[in-house]
Amino acid sequence: MSAEPKREAARVREVYARRAERGLDSRYDYWLPANLFIHQGRERALIAALDDAALLPLTGRRILDAGCGNGAVLHDMQRYGAQAQDLCGVDLLPDRVDRARELLPGADIEVADAQSLPHEDAAFDVVLGFTLLSSVLDETIRQRIAAAMTRVTKPGGLIVLYDFWTNPTNRDARPLRRDDVRRLFSGHPIAFRGVTLAPPLVRTLIGLPGGRLACSALEVLPFLRTHFIAAVRI
Repeated sequence: MSAEPKREAARVREVYARRAERGLDSRYDYWLPANLFIHQGRERALIAALDDAALLPLTGRRILDAGCGNGAVLHDMQRYGAQAQDLCGVDLLPDRVDRARELLPGADIEVADAQSLPHEDAAFDVVLGFTLLSSVLDETIRQRIAAAMTRVTKPGGLIVLYDFWTNPTNRDARPLRRDDVRRLFSGHPIAFRGVTLAPPLVRTLIGLPGGRLACSALEVLPFLRTHFIAAVRI
């Protein structure tokens, strides 16, 4: 790997390590009311994308999370029918890989870079990238990751991205727009679903009387959804 991809990987490691040291990971615990609301909306969109592709239940499907973090999304795949031995994940941070292995006994979780996935061609029915590409600032490296994800996906398989198109306060990330996805996966059919009411708005409203109802009402407004699910058919 040349110097520039190595520098970008090191930068991403540093960003996430710094966030962990500052205790910011706990802001995303699923059981917090705001995060639970966000997760449930994302999950509905994810299930719809998998169902549209006739991939449910996931029993017998091989699945890779190319940036698996602590394994939470792969754990969701188990709830949709996937078996541990069919689950694979990679992440840049060894401590996250350790947590994912604890959560998912029997799964194949490795420390690796999504730019050069250590898997065979056409090995997976589903490849996931949740807030993966927005973590990368360099366009060439985004292209390398997209190419690697495409390479390891079976013909007829699905790449599922969950990412944000706007986040003005996060200088360590670069928003991923729909046109970016179309360019990175040019030639492949892509279905988009807008999801996730702006998280600062959810965190402000969710604890108020009637806050959950207000969030549900606002979530239907497309301009208040900051993320999307993109289902890329290979």
